Amino acid sequence: MILTGKKWHDREVAMAVGVNQRTVRQWKQHQREHGTKSLLRDERGRVVGEGRTLTAAQEKAVRALIANKMPDQLQLPFALWTRKAVAQLLETRYGLKLPVRTMGEYLKRWGFTPQKPIKKAYEQNPKKVRRWLKEEYPAIATQAKAEGAEIYWGDQTGVNNQPNAPRGYAPCGQTPTVSQRSKRFGFSVMSAVTNRGSARWMVYKGALNASLLIRFMERLVRPMKGRKVYLILDNLRVHHSAPVKTWLAAHRQAIAVHHLPSYSPELNPDERLNRSLKSKLGQLPAARNERALHRQTLGQLRSCHRQPELIRSFFTANVTRYAA
Repeated sequence: MILTGKKWHDREVAMAVGVNQRTVRQWKQHQREHGTKSLLRDERGRVVGEGRTLTAAQEKAVRALIANKMPDQLQLPFALWTRKAVAQLLETRYGLKLPVRTMGEYLKRWGFTPQKPIKKAYEQNPKKVRRWLKEEYPAIATQAKAEGAEIYWGDQTGVNNQPNAPRGYAPCGQTPTVSQRSKRFGFSVMSAVTNRGSARWMVYKGALNASLLIRFMERLVRPMKGRKVYLILDNLRVHHSAPVKTWLAAHRQAIAVHHLPSYSPELNPDERLNRSLKSKLGQLPAARNERALHRQTLGQLRSCHRQPELIRSFFTANVTRYAA
């Protein structure tokens, strides 16, 4: 607005710009003391970065450390980067002490979010994992495609009548109680999934042995009607046993078994079926006897089988996407 042609009174200026007359008088006083240019600032509040404890260079250095290093690599007594761990890093590097809450605001501003870590065994050989991802599995997939074979990812797990109960709502101060049998009982489950959304399983008592594994593989190839199966397993000792090798040699036209790198369960999409099964069982009332647990286990496996999109989702995680 250009104030020309007549003298504007405070009331008129206030009405024109939508402020109180007192504000107009304050502007005039400020103009007399600091000049007209002092009124030309458009942005209110602090300038971006103003009032921060860390300099831009320090922020850049800390972000790089968090993104590329783990705390133990910097001699910090933490397994993962937490607000407290980053605060201690700042104190160690720059002598700055920031409250944990303030550290959380910095991490949010930098684009870091709290995430559940992927567990890896110390014994895992990174070179073998890279070779599996870059060379071995692509070769298996290419050969399976050439033979018209179906690739299954297999694994085994255990379920029992005392699963970990999930969180549930209750009135404040009144923690809910879950009733369970004091006697523990359970079953083992051998399963296999494909990236097309199929699942096969076998529920049995006790630990897996060679005869049980052979029975599972027989059931796996039976409905394939001549189509070959490529079964990918981990390195459990029974998977390499002499009876299993003998049976595979006699049925090489129907099935071939390949093995993941040792100590690499995160590479197996079937592990996610196991997690899903245990999670769903944990949401049900605790089984009162073996028959009830067996019925619950089969019910959840059949439910999963009827949801191919759920099975395909096991292949969408970062660590299993290579097998999709």
